[in-house]
Amino acid sequence: MTLPSGDLASEAARAASLHVVIVGGGMSGLVAALRCAKVGLRVTVVEAGAHLGGVVRTAEVDGLRLDVGAESFATRGGHVRALVDELGLGDAVVAPSGGRAWVAGLPGDQAAPLPTGGILGIPANPFADDVRAIIGTRGAWRAYLDRWRPVLTIGREHSLGKLVRTRLGARVLDRLVAPVTSGVYSSHPDDIDVDIAAPGLNAALTRAGSLLGAVALLQGERAGTAPGAAVQGIDGGMSRLVDALRARLETLDVRFVLDTRVAAITRQGGGWAVELDPADADPAAAADAADAAPADLTPETEPDAVPILSADAVIVATHEAEARRLLTPLVPGLAPDPSAPAPLVEIVTLVLEPSALAGAPRGSGVLTVPGSHVAKALTHSSAKWSWVARDAEGRHVVRVSFGSQGEAPATADLDDAAVFALAVDEASALLGTHIPHDAVRAGHRARFVQAQPGSAIGQAEAAAAARDAISAVPGLGAVGAWIAGTGLAQVVPDATSEGDRIRAALLWGDH
Repeated sequence: MTLPSGDLASEAARAASLHVVIVGGGMSGLVAALRCAKVGLRVTVVEAGAHLGGVVRTAEVDGLRLDVGAESFATRGGHVRALVDELGLGDAVVAPSGGRAWVAGLPGDQAAPLPTGGILGIPANPFADDVRAIIGTRGAWRAYLDRWRPVLTIGREHSLGKLVRTRLGARVLDRLVAPVTSGVYSSHPDDIDVDIAAPGLNAALTRAGSLLGAVALLQGERAGTAPGAAVQGIDGGMSRLVDALRARLETLDVRFVLDTRVAAITRQGGGWAVELDPADADPAAAADAADAAPADLTPETEPDAVPILSADAVIVATHEAEARRLLTPLVPGLAPDPSAPAPLVEIVTLVLEPSALAGAPRGSGVLTVPGSHVAKALTHSSAKWSWVARDAEGRHVVRVSFGSQGEAPATADLDDAAVFALAVDEASALLGTHIPHDAVRAGHRARFVQAQPGSAIGQAEAAAAARDAISAVPGLGAVGAWIAGTGLAQVVPDATSEGDRIRAALLWGDH
């Protein structure tokens, strides 16, 4: 963004006099902080946890630095890669090593490789060998009836599940599409909006005369690629991106207050007062955040005084329930609660002895037919990522995921020993090979509140309405997966745009 012409010194002084508080230190909050700090605004990031990055998280497991949250980013749009390059990590970007994902939970407790190509698991040719291996000959003929069904020429089908069930039958839905949407979105296809998850599919159906034909029209450049191939990772783990962001922000004098929850945001003159929870507030960190401008923090005249950060603008970058708790009292018309509970997901990472697995028995990972296993997916990280295999030196690394929309993770009430035992048993079942419990060298569990997928029916409209209501209140902003859509490819450009909006309003709008 180019500054308006004028006295640059006075512009810089004006920017330095303005303070933005970011509530939440996940990726969306850090990106918004970067946009504001770049133009000289003073920025403080308040994070309730001990670490920055949110779902981008790395841990040391058996001496290995491993992703225990998001392990990759979608390449679409190029926004995340642009950020990676800006932060000097371009040379560390890596693609998956290859190997197809499998689907487990087929009749007879069988598994098979997911077909190549297609859209969200929907095939173009139901008689292809890899498709028929999953849906059977009967399922292939049922899907082929799509070629003879009437074309949907008036309106469009919103529900992905209803569209696939009607056009192609239950076997395609249950064995191909549901494993993909459950693994990617933690949602059933019935709850996924076709136009959001697969833009252009409804229109292509009308042009082609069938859903099978529509997929053939759209897959184009994706032909021959495996589901999930359009992703990249970072050698050494995705949290290198978080570390680089924090380092850049620190050079811009951004201050961080960790282990501190925000109790409330209230009006204070023409700006805002951000009240830190006295039970959680880290006095040293809060004081450090105010060192550059002591007036930002109310003096503690009494032992029980509530620390308050004064701000000219506030950007809320938390998960949806917390964001609505903070914003509802300030934003007319904003509902206090999410329309649906957010999925709770737990990722269990296991480092196994070299003898535990013979190579990559089922490619880079396994998705499951919903209801067939307590785990929803498995990633064989040392088969998927060359840098993990290199660092593991023969050991195997697998990640087992639990929990989905409307279904608490089976690990929720278990202690660590029971969780690791369950993860080993599920990994054995999903990979089709026995893994002894004593082959586990180390384990790690991480729990996340996952946002409703942006492709859920009605979610795009709800998010747009929330964004409009928040934007109507001067000096307030909101970022994060609940309002941008899940995945860094959506979170990063949204946080960039919202950060730009807030900084422009402070510097050149009515203030």
